[in-house]
Amino acid sequence: MLRAADVGTGDEVVVPAFGNAEVAESVVLAGAVPVFADIDPATYCLDPEAVAAVITSRTAAVVAVHRFGHQADVPRLRELGRRHGLLVLEQGESAAPYEGLERRRAHAAYLTGRLSGVVPPEGGEGHSHQQYVVRVPGNGRPDRDAFARAVRAKGIDCRVPVKTPVHRMPDFWRDVHLPETERAADETLALPAGASMSRRDLQRVVSACNALGGLLQPAF
Repeated sequence: MLRAADVGTGDEVVVPAFGNAEVAESVVLAGAVPVFADIDPATYCLDPEAVAAVITSRTAAVVAVHRFGHQADVPRLRELGRRHGLLVLEQGESAAPYEGLERRRAHAAYLTGRLSGVVPPEGGEGHSHQQYVVRVPGNGRPDRDAFARAVRAKGIDCRVPVKTPVHRMPDFWRDVHLPETERAADETLALPAGASMSRRDLQRVVSACNALGGLLQPAF
């Protein structure tokens, strides 16, 4: 897609570091250089202000990735694109309804209303609840990882959605500080909330999480 738009050698493409390396890899394959911008802490998608801060004369495009069912702020990114003459591309699930959407929304609402000690995801227009991602605050990654192990021990299939931000991977290492990206990678945990789950399944998730008292003892 980038090559078809004549993005290539000498160009820079702004991408998120919160996620897998696929987007950055596609930029490199086109001959361009990935430039990482920080995310909005509520949506986990590119923050338009952070994107604006890294635009240079070499910037040719921005790739907005929709994350966990949250939609990137494409209107503001497109306005940036118009001002700077940039191509704005989208990747990730669309806001279009899909099978089980309303049931997922109901499950997300149930969990949000009953979980304690974790920070539930923010809703919003167009949210598809593709994944139910909470934050485990406290002492960052050690607390989140300990919380995840304890929840799994109770039979709940949770997972860390982003273990290492792309700008901290050896192939894409950048000496840049992306505080919201790094904090999200340390705190986020995806809990099960699929459309096929029963009310009893959801109650087990709530009981397993709330039994831990939310925050664990800080790790030192």
